[in-house]
Amino acid sequence: GSGTGLRVLQGRIRRGDEDRIPAVVWMADLRGSTSMQERLERGRYLELLNEFFESTAGSALDAGGEVLQIIGDAVLAIFPMDQDPDAARRAIAAARAALARLGEYNTAHAADGPRLAMALALHLGEVNYGNIGVPGRLDFTVTGPVVNEVSRIEGLCKQLGRPVLASGGLAALVPEELVSMGSHALRGVARTVEVFTLPELA
Repeated sequence: GSGTGLRVLQGRIRRGDEDRIPAVVWMADLRGSTSMQERLERGRYLELLNEFFESTAGSALDAGGEVLQIIGDAVLAIFPMDQDPDAARRAIAAARAALARLGEYNTAHAADGPRLAMALALHLGEVNYGNIGVPGRLDFTVTGPVVNEVSRIEGLCKQLGRPVLASGGLAALVPEELVSMGSHALRGVARTVEVFTLPELA
């Protein structure tokens, strides 16, 4: 993303060069990827994986997000809020765009392959934004409890049967954009959290 790239170009390249920023953290995962890998020829699976990234990471970038990592079949992105008061709405718009793009792909390829489905979580909070790793291999990414929690919220998507879930902190900023799915326990998190989804998915 442009913001992350600018920080690197400005010389923020040493381990420990970090800022603490408020951000919407956006994590999307390909549903059913294990069975796809087992059933499909390798080239076909990689083709589907790239289609998934085009729909998800592509939508995040188009909405002004920063795609920080592609981890296996998952995408980690942020929408920094320090200079963008509309970050929450942009993140939700990216979620809707990703759903639409996956839907278009599935409709166009209904006869020639498995459907692509995602589990996408959105969370809000302060993150550590910068370089981590070892001197010979640094990664410019985000860390902190918010990142761990967004991963746990993403895991609830399968349990609740919803492709998009968001935290209560995000919903408080844009209450008209989301509807409650109740409070739920997150693995490794002591408190229960209220999660929300898009009205059209409720």
